[in-house]
Amino acid sequence: MLNIVFEDKDILVINKAAGVVVTSEGVKVENSIEEYLRENFEWAKKLERAGIVHRLDKGTSGIMVIAKNELSQKNLKKQFKERKVRKTYVALIGGDTVMDGEIKVPIKRSKYGFGKWGVSEDGKEAWTIFRTIQKYKLGNKIYSLVEINLKTGRTHQIRVHFSYLRWPLVGDRTYGGEMFEWIGRPFLHAKRLEIEHPGSKKKVVFEAELPNELKEALRNYEKV
Repeated sequence: MLNIVFEDKDILVINKAAGVVVTSEGVKVENSIEEYLRENFEWAKKLERAGIVHRLDKGTSGIMVIAKNELSQKNLKKQFKERKVRKTYVALIGGDTVMDGEIKVPIKRSKYGFGKWGVSEDGKEAWTIFRTIQKYKLGNKIYSLVEINLKTGRTHQIRVHFSYLRWPLVGDRTYGGEMFEWIGRPFLHAKRLEIEHPGSKKKVVFEAELPNELKEALRNYEKV
């Protein structure tokens, strides 16, 4: 279940597959990463959330770091809280985006749909920075492959922010994205994670290239 990218005595870094639930949030979820860790690693049984310090949505693939002891977990949670972690994503947007931009509008849980979030004046600060990597065309519509850096880590932040600008992610049915037969989930991948190693205190960077199903999906579009 786990595609391990790196492991030492302090941390476990994985490349999460799309379709896998990260944490059970107190309810037993079959095949969640949290449950798998508890069942297969002694160190995970002793830690809150089995060492998980951040999450990716079920439909999102990519890099995650997991703590293997209490000191590492405390250190990593502090780094995420203080915004010292650099998170980079890649997404395919249903629209002709500007080349570089930022979205800085607050987010809160939506009143209009279970499990949904939305932009709201009384929500929590949410800040997304992006740059366009490549433009594509399908029919008469332009699509944009973008690289995204998150300054905050709100639930569904990327998906909500781009939907708010009327540029929903391809494959993201929840937030109005177009659905195609060649993609069954939001086109969103956590490409890169930069942290201070909780043991050595040195900067470390972990990367995961775009998964094959997303590479194959891009073949359906014409580069502009």
